[in-house]
Amino acid sequence: MSMSVGSGDSEGDEKPLSEINTTPLVDVMLVLLIIFLITIPVITQSVKLELPKAANIPTQTKPENINLAVDRDGNVYWNTSLVTPEVLVEKLKGVAVQVPQPEVHIRGDKKTPYESMGRLLVMCQRSGIQKVGFITEPDRGLR
Repeated sequence: MSMSVGSGDSEGDEKPLSEINTTPLVDVMLVLLIIFLITIPVITQSVKLELPKAANIPTQTKPENINLAVDRDGNVYWNTSLVTPEVLVEKLKGVAVQVPQPEVHIRGDKKTPYESMGRLLVMCQRSGIQKVGFITEPDRGLR
């Protein structure tokens, strides 16, 4: 911290100090720098993972694929016919024993509750289905 000491004249020569005292500014900046240096490593800590790359692969529609649809009310359709959960499980169990096992393609309405999709996945899993995929429409705005 600097201080201006008079030149010896005691009266009338007092001039206003025209220099800006930067010491408090430097002190605050050093404190902020220390805080950022301490908190940045805490924020950036994460588990080292190699995330998969997304690829847009067109779906190959085969006649043996099973197309399931779920509407916004949670109703499940096998191709175009409405099925109850009991009938759906029986049909899936019948398909699961086929060699090679067909794929199940699930199409869900945009407003379908997550619970309905979860129930359908559990039914597929308990029936022994190995391959389940979700069918979506590509976003035209991303190109």
